[in-house]
Amino acid sequence: MFSSSDHTSVIVSLNLFVALLCTCIVVGHYLEENRWMNESITALAIGLCTGIIILLTTKGKSSHLMVFSEDLFFIYLLPPIIFNAGFQVKKKQFFRNFMTIMLFGAVGTLISFAIISFGAIHIFKKMRIGSLEIGDYLAIGAIFSATDSVCTLQVLNQDETPLLYSLVFGEGVVNDATSVVLFNAIQSFDLSHINSSIALQFIGNFLNLFISSTMLGILAGLLSAYIIKKLYFGRHSTDREVALMILMAYLSYMLAELFYLSAILTVFFCGIVMSHYTWHNVTESSRVTTKHAFATLSFVAEIFIFLYVGMDALDIEKWGVVSNSLVDPTRNCAGMLS
Repeated sequence: MFSSSDHTSVIVSLNLFVALLCTCIVVGHYLEENRWMNESITALAIGLCTGIIILLTTKGKSSHLMVFSEDLFFIYLLPPIIFNAGFQVKKKQFFRNFMTIMLFGAVGTLISFAIISFGAIHIFKKMRIGSLEIGDYLAIGAIFSATDSVCTLQVLNQDETPLLYSLVFGEGVVNDATSVVLFNAIQSFDLSHINSSIALQFIGNFLNLFISSTMLGILAGLLSAYIIKKLYFGRHSTDREVALMILMAYLSYMLAELFYLSAILTVFFCGIVMSHYTWHNVTESSRVTTKHAFATLSFVAEIFIFLYVGMDALDIEKWGVVSNSLVDPTRNCAGMLS
C-alpha cells in the first residue's frame, strides 16, 4: 500500500508527465512543417530540458518523474505502436517487395548476427574479458544486429517515395522480429558445447518461432474478421466492433508472450490481416473510429517513449553503472547478459 506522501508524489509526477506530453504535441504541431524537427525530436528536446530542470531542483539526485519499467514498455507501449504499423502499412507495396524485405530483414540480420558474434569473440578474447560463454557472445550478436529504422522513416515520406519507405519500414519490422526470435532461440539452448545436432535444433527452433509467431498473428486477425462477419447477424455496434478489434489484437500479442513467441511479429501480421479483412466487415463509423483510435494510441506511445528517453539520458544512476562497467567490464557485461 502507498502512504499518503507517496500517493501525492505519484499523482504530481503523473500530472507533470501528462502536461509534458501535451506540450510535446502542441509544440510538434507548430514545428510540423520544419524538415529538421518533428514530434520525436521535439519530445527528446523537451525531455532533456525537463531532465536538466529536475537535476537542478533535486541537486543531482534524479532526472525523471516516474520509474520506467520493462513491463510498462513491452506490455503497454510497444503493442499499439507495432500493431498500428501493420494496420496502416500499404499492403500492395509491402507484399510486392516481400522477398526483398525478407532478404534485407531476415537474411541480412542473420549475416549481421554472425559477423557481430564472431567479432565479439575475437575482441573480447583480445581484451582478456573472461567468464563469457559462447551463448553470451551469440546473445550480443542478436542484440546488436537489431537496427532501428525510426529516424530513417521520419525523414522519408510514404507518399513521395513509396517503394523506399516500404523497404525500410518492412526491413525494420522483420529485423526486430528476427533479432527477438534469435535471442529467444539462444536462451532456450545450452550452447556451451555446440555440435551438429544442437546446430540443427537451433535452426529448427528459430524457424519454428518465426513461423509460429506469424501464423498466430494471421489466425487472430482472421478470427476477428469471422466473429464480426458471422456472429453479428447484421446487428452492428460501433462500440463493440472497435472494442473487439482492439482486444483481439492485444490478445494476439499477449498469447505470443505467453507461448514465448515473437510478440512483435505476431501483432504486426495481426494488424495487416485486420486491415485487409476485419476492417472491411465493420460499419463505416467503425472504420473511421478504428483508423484514428489505433493511430492515436500509437502516436501517444511513441511520444511517451521519446520524452522519457530524453529525460532518462541524464539519469545519474545509469551513468554510475556505465562508469562501474569501465572499471570492471567482466562483472557488468555478465550482469547485463543475465
